[in-house]
Amino acid sequence: MFRRTGLSGLDLDHLFNLSPNPYVIVDPQLVMVGMNDAYLAATMQTREALLGRGIFDAFPSDPDSGHGRMLRQSFAKVLQTRQVDHLPIIPYPIAKPDGSMEERFWSATHTPILGEDGQVRLILQHTVDVTELHMLRQAAPQNAWKIETDVLRRADAVQGENLALGREREYLRGLFEQAPGFMAVLRGPTHVFEIANAAYLALVGRSDLIGKPVREALPDISGQGFFELLDQVYRTGQPYSAHGAIVSLQRGPDAERENRFLDFIYQPLRDGSGEIIGTFVQGHDVTDLKRAQDAASESENRFQTLAQSLPNHVWTATAEGTLDWANLAMRDYSGLPETPEELSRIRDLVHHDDLSVVATTWAASIKTGDAYHTEMRLRCREGNYRWFLSRAVPIRNARGDIVRWVGTNTDIEEQKKTVSRLENLANTLETRVEERTAELLRTQEVLRQSQKMEAIGNLAGGIAHDFNNLLQVITGNLQLLAKDLAGNEAAERRLSSALSGASRGARLASQLLSFGRRQPLAPKVLNLGRLVREMDHLIRRSLGEAIEIDTIVGGGLWNTLVDPSNVENALLNLAINARDAMDGRGRLTIELGNAYLDDRYAQNAFDVEPGQYVMLAVSDTGCGMPPEVLSRAFDPFFTTKPEGKGTGLGLSMVYGFVKQSGGHINIYSEVGSGTTVRIYLPRSMDAEDMLADDSGGPVTGGTETILVVEDDEAVRDITVSLLSELGYKVLKARDADSGLAIIESGVPIDLLFTDVVMPGRLKSSELARKAKERRPDIEVLFTSGYTENSIVHGGRLDPGVNLLSKPYARETLARKIRMLLDKARLRGPSSDGATTVPSASSGPPPSIRVLLCEDEALIRISTADYLQDFGMTVVEAGTAREALEAVDGAAIDILVTDVHLPDMNGLDLLRRMRDTHPDLPVIFATGDMHVPGSEGLAKAKLVTKPYDYDVLARRIREMVGDIRR
Repeated sequence: MFRRTGLSGLDLDHLFNLSPNPYVIVDPQLVMVGMNDAYLAATMQTREALLGRGIFDAFPSDPDSGHGRMLRQSFAKVLQTRQVDHLPIIPYPIAKPDGSMEERFWSATHTPILGEDGQVRLILQHTVDVTELHMLRQAAPQNAWKIETDVLRRADAVQGENLALGREREYLRGLFEQAPGFMAVLRGPTHVFEIANAAYLALVGRSDLIGKPVREALPDISGQGFFELLDQVYRTGQPYSAHGAIVSLQRGPDAERENRFLDFIYQPLRDGSGEIIGTFVQGHDVTDLKRAQDAASESENRFQTLAQSLPNHVWTATAEGTLDWANLAMRDYSGLPETPEELSRIRDLVHHDDLSVVATTWAASIKTGDAYHTEMRLRCREGNYRWFLSRAVPIRNARGDIVRWVGTNTDIEEQKKTVSRLENLANTLETRVEERTAELLRTQEVLRQSQKMEAIGNLAGGIAHDFNNLLQVITGNLQLLAKDLAGNEAAERRLSSALSGASRGARLASQLLSFGRRQPLAPKVLNLGRLVREMDHLIRRSLGEAIEIDTIVGGGLWNTLVDPSNVENALLNLAINARDAMDGRGRLTIELGNAYLDDRYAQNAFDVEPGQYVMLAVSDTGCGMPPEVLSRAFDPFFTTKPEGKGTGLGLSMVYGFVKQSGGHINIYSEVGSGTTVRIYLPRSMDAEDMLADDSGGPVTGGTETILVVEDDEAVRDITVSLLSELGYKVLKARDADSGLAIIESGVPIDLLFTDVVMPGRLKSSELARKAKERRPDIEVLFTSGYTENSIVHGGRLDPGVNLLSKPYARETLARKIRMLLDKARLRGPSSDGATTVPSASSGPPPSIRVLLCEDEALIRISTADYLQDFGMTVVEAGTAREALEAVDGAAIDILVTDVHLPDMNGLDLLRRMRDTHPDLPVIFATGDMHVPGSEGLAKAKLVTKPYDYDVLARRIREMVGDIRR
């Protein structure tokens, strides 16, 4: 009946309340979970007083009374048999509002409502008040037969109506339960659950909702705004709907919270007078749809990214065949904008001879759904035509209908040309042989060139070694000769030209080492912004006034670990290349910034590690490079400059240096627009090193004793001559074994100057180690024209190694040796002295282990460097916490600490350390004249800032010496 009238679940709820017959719903525990207005009127109770209470608690009865047994047995029968049970008449007293009991007679029907598992989930009690009929029958016994007949007739009618209403209600409840969306009915301003379907219970993961206010039944959604929305709907009477709303649910006592996405509506319910009595909740769980939409969006983004990264043309079309999207490569080629209206003009770009075949093939694919495949010529934006292989496949939905076409255009111009050449080759055997021979010769030339470059790279180190030895002999003799020819202007000019040629030869050898990635790097932690600013004057002077220079340095620029001189050379090289490309006039932009190269970038590039980098970019407004030049830009000896204007090693040298430093380099260039070269150098987390310039100052000698170990006789003689001229006492040896014999002879030696690559069983590095073991105060200076040896690993000098690369000038040699000897003099002589040969049983004195705790990084770094130069081992800490971690389990001889540390007072730090190291001496290095609280503290001294490093070192030795004695 109700289904034919089109009544909804909302109408059913309203009908339930408007029914003149009393209805109440109880759960298997006989707790009342719902009732209509007629029931409340018949029982003279309120809904708030009955919901959630047991039926026998609300309407007490003696279980042993007749009516008490009848009602309980009927409920038990329904729960056991899951069948409808009828009570034609049952006396049951009802409490009046004033508390007095009124005897009433009822006719009751108990109907089970089954769950999905077949068990009784609820019981619907339909009651009819037959008190008047019963009283009438008692009052008129003479007409009992007639009254009985009327009562029976009325009871039959009522029972028939009840059965019909029950069947219709069961049908509608079945629809309610089986509805694909979730539904619930909430009563009153506290939103008490009166009914909820299976979909709702499955959504929230609970079954004990009926009879409970929503805030009690669903505490896990508190604070998410849903309770407030229900209050708003009940208060205003205005429905509320949402789409894709997110809710966080705990769907079980031990379950993890999970997010679900819902479409729902809150619809206010009204009674006959228009008053709001509850809220109807209806909606759908769209979580799977939302995830599918997100996945589809992600898939679309991936497709777009992939399509944009491909060199081929990628396009899509509607199911009807209209082009609606093209990737950047296709738009760049065709010159068409991205709008679908303009993209439809693609047919205008098809060669007129191919248009008919293309249109026919495309129309056939659209009609049949078969893959599209054809060859055609497309016009580029410059007006030229190129051959393309155009292919497309249909994308179908779940029903198999075509919803889109995805296609590509692959440039087959070269293949077409190859086919054309092959067709021409087929004309005559002689032509084919000639073409084949020419191709073979070209291939062999490419192979020879490749082998040549590989051989140059492999032999660069050896060539540089021999070449640098020769240059060393030449430059050394020329410098000595300059003293003899002083005052002879003509001779001095010739000597200057000869030295200039030798210097150019040295630069050439350095460039060979650079592009072969074999130059010895001495990396420092630098801030490139400071370095570029310091080079500004040099760059402007090198480029000239006609070139405008802009320097852009990003904020918060990171440090990088790199060889400073090589960075300067690379930047100057790129600037000069840019000047030549701009023909001496234009704009040069130098940009510095932080960059992150992610995994995707690293996968698409060669020899790149993902991570954080410092980016140095040099851009010009010059002529740019065509693709064929750009592809060879880093090739050694490749240059577009006129003969004699360049070696072709500039960019190769930059490339080799960047790769050797663990970085990355790329070039972007457009003909007529300019070129940008970007260098990415790995970020360093260390503090910036303080660079000392030892290239200036006067050239001075000395009277110390130097042992020269060199296998090349000419180089050895010229080195001895240069050092003797500087006033030094010089001993010489032809190999490491001879040098070790001189050291062990007991002759006083202040510095060992040794070649790295020499014949013999003893390596130069072993000679240096043995010399240090026997003479701890001896300084060691290596020299070499070759870098792949025992003191260079990974292209970088080993820590603590001093190297003078060949060929070297007299001034460079003098300054380097003087610097090392002065450093040794500042450290002071060891207890053995320079002339004492220690016995075989004695060893070098143990190094003093200093824990230096200083929060100012520059002070800490410089102090540590000086103490290390004095032969001490320094453990650095910037905070008290770092110092405590460093001393844990480690052997520390002395603590040098600032007093005002960021996380702890220096005096408190000492007390913490003396808990485990009670005899630990301390030096407070502070700007204060007194350390409060240190009075009477044993083994403690004060050095005030700014302090002299010699004084600090002497205090450390005194205090540690006292402890060791």
